[in-house]
Amino acid sequence: MRWLALILSLLLALPAWADPARLDLGGSALVATGRGWGGPRPLELRLSLTKAVPYRAYLVGDPARLVIDLQDADLGMARPQDLFGANLASAIRWGPWRDGWSRIVVELPGPYRIDTAGQQARAALSQITVALAPVAEEDFAPRPSAVAALRDVPEPADLPDPGPDDRFTVMLDPGHGGFDPGALAEGESEANLVLVFSLELRAALQARGVDVQMTRQDDSFVALEQRMTAARKARADLFISLHADALPQGQAAGATVYVWNPAADSRADEQLVTRHGRDDLLAGIDLTGHDDALTGVLMDFARTDTQPRSRSFASWLVSRMSLMGIGMHGRPVQGATYSVLKSPDIPSVLLELGFISDHDDRANLLNPEWRGRMVQVVAEAITGWARDEAARAAMLRR
Repeated sequence: MRWLALILSLLLALPAWADPARLDLGGSALVATGRGWGGPRPLELRLSLTKAVPYRAYLVGDPARLVIDLQDADLGMARPQDLFGANLASAIRWGPWRDGWSRIVVELPGPYRIDTAGQQARAALSQITVALAPVAEEDFAPRPSAVAALRDVPEPADLPDPGPDDRFTVMLDPGHGGFDPGALAEGESEANLVLVFSLELRAALQARGVDVQMTRQDDSFVALEQRMTAARKARADLFISLHADALPQGQAAGATVYVWNPAADSRADEQLVTRHGRDDLLAGIDLTGHDDALTGVLMDFARTDTQPRSRSFASWLVSRMSLMGIGMHGRPVQGATYSVLKSPDIPSVLLELGFISDHDDRANLLNPEWRGRMVQVVAEAITGWARDEAARAAMLRR
């Protein structure tokens, strides 16, 4: 009992700074502080903490991001998407970093500069405020490399230098083909338009050092299940299905990115099990001999990793489209139950380049200049996301 009393007295004698600062989500926010006048709006990030802590704030590029490192701070179980004003940023991520630090990364809707950054401490509360002002692209002055800044390593090449079995691979999936032309409008077919775009995107990605595979390279039909199986056999790191659908006039226009919504169809796992051999469902995991319930559990477990990564890539795409002035749907990222998004082990998105039924979208798809801009957008999103994934993997290994 005397030892217990001694331990308790020592714990009670610990100074207040022994407890980490905690984030008060209710008192924190990302707010717009002015008009954008056709471009990004001035922003202010306010972080409410239970006490003052050492911190640093800086900008990185590709894409533009605000990084805030907090020493001796516990962000707890708070979710970035619950931050008030989170919709003003393309994406927000946070969590423990290393050596007693936590990190917050805010993906910005364009190039910015840090106008002011300060911390105001009160009795039981501290607020860090970082004010951001939009700037022209040529005036954007981030740290030399996003990956170098995030990882504290020397400047890398465009993509990590992979080994023969670890090369970053993208599977491009031009929708439809063969006897299935997809949507039709004014003598143009969706299958042909997305194939032309995919071939142009492949050339741009290969020039950037990316290994590109395609589900089809000509006007041929490939079954939906075979498209996913081809991606798995290629050990693809990312699967992008490309489309240009049609809807009744006036119902939809602009580019849209779809990700798998696991809550949208409870039968998805059952359908996937039926359509594929079990040993084809998860790369490296042979499910032969296991019942449907276990198969579904394993796929759900795999999706806990791939789903956030799919959403992350969708955010990269939307961010780059915004920066390049690409017209987007009113809701640029949406959930769906398309078959090509069901793969539990490969981050996957379906990109509607536009709607062939819309006059302006159709004109864009036929315009080499617009396609060139869109190719640049998608290529930059892929390489930027790949660098982010490499940094993420490296931090997980630490």
